[in-house]
Amino acid sequence: MKATEAKCCFEPEPMAKPFGFKGGYLTEIWQSVVLLRSAAIEGMGLGSQSVLWSDANVFAQHPESVANHMMFGLTEFAARLATQTDWRTPLDLLDQTLKPTLDFGRKLTGRPDLRTTFALNALVPVDNAAWLLYARAHGLNDFDKLVPSNVRDALAGRQSGVALVPLMSYGVSIDEVVRTVGEGCSVLKIKIGSDPDHDGNLDTMLEWDKARLAAIHRAVGDRTTPHTADGRIAYYLDANGRYDTLDRLRRLLDHIDHLGALDRVILLEEPFAEEAKIDVSHLPVRVAADESAHTDRDVLERIALGHRAIALKPIAKTLSMTFRIIQAARQHKIACFCADLTVNPILVDWNKNVAARLPALPGMRIGVLETNGAQNYRRWPEMQRCHPCFGADWTKVREGVFALDDDFYKRSGGIFETSRHYRRLVA
Repeated sequence: MKATEAKCCFEPEPMAKPFGFKGGYLTEIWQSVVLLRSAAIEGMGLGSQSVLWSDANVFAQHPESVANHMMFGLTEFAARLATQTDWRTPLDLLDQTLKPTLDFGRKLTGRPDLRTTFALNALVPVDNAAWLLYARAHGLNDFDKLVPSNVRDALAGRQSGVALVPLMSYGVSIDEVVRTVGEGCSVLKIKIGSDPDHDGNLDTMLEWDKARLAAIHRAVGDRTTPHTADGRIAYYLDANGRYDTLDRLRRLLDHIDHLGALDRVILLEEPFAEEAKIDVSHLPVRVAADESAHTDRDVLERIALGHRAIALKPIAKTLSMTFRIIQAARQHKIACFCADLTVNPILVDWNKNVAARLPALPGMRIGVLETNGAQNYRRWPEMQRCHPCFGADWTKVREGVFALDDDFYKRSGGIFETSRHYRRLVA
């Protein structure tokens, strides 16, 4: 099939306060919209851009709005390409658009080293639109029927609930951490790798991380939860590639061990920059790959380097690439979980469709789903009203969990239903 028409637009959504990670801060996130039409049918896909996450060098090199325009330029390029390409499934379309879009991005940004994830992030709304166009062309309205046959075994689960994993970024106070745990949170995703003096000093970074983790553990270390295997609050540390050596990382892990909290760390995500190619197999925690796992081939490289978990991001690396990553991880019996990109409420449910079908992570009794939009978007309640299933019980968090009932699975999280707000926007 081929799309005969493509339309694109975006809507900037401001953060409630500067959102810090990777040593930088976001003030807004653009919600991109792509409409693909073929004859009498159409598919509309959404994306949430994050230049800082996908390529921090581009973010550092340009004003935030300029960097966002660059990523949206890739989305427009890929949407036009979709109207010039014959494809059988969205997986075929991704195969034919990823390299040209990345090449275009390298020219547009002036960075020959532009990361593949930058292009994948830009491709998300195109890929989502293609999946919905494909579904309508084939009369499908069930997420399970979209899953390729070679991945179905890995996504055959039916979690009755997934634990909300909120993000504790640099600016989140200890009082907020305590309040979040008091609301039923069982897993804290904690950003480490801050640059408190904005001078790139890694010794200062390490000391800041030590103090931050000690303060969090003192505040909530004695809290209990029914959702982890040992009944205690679990920690998921995300370094975003900020550590430089095994020695420095071991000093952090020794400190956590001294606190009596090392066995609480169920995940340590991306401690090193991907180009470092450091073997992490001997570390005493489960190391997860995220940004470095751009594609299924990258996943195999990370597994060879000792990574024992993969962060899936259908909402950041495309659903198509996620299916391929799941297959690669499954062949090596590597744990998978769904992480966020501070996406809008509709994309939360695209992510939830995958999270609901994965086995529980080691150390957890139920599935997990990171989502931090409610913490970080200024207009989150208004954004929730754009969801075509606004008000459904499975869109709400109760005592730290999204309860997933038959209605969630029957409606596939609402992904086949159209948001009137974004449809009007793109029209």
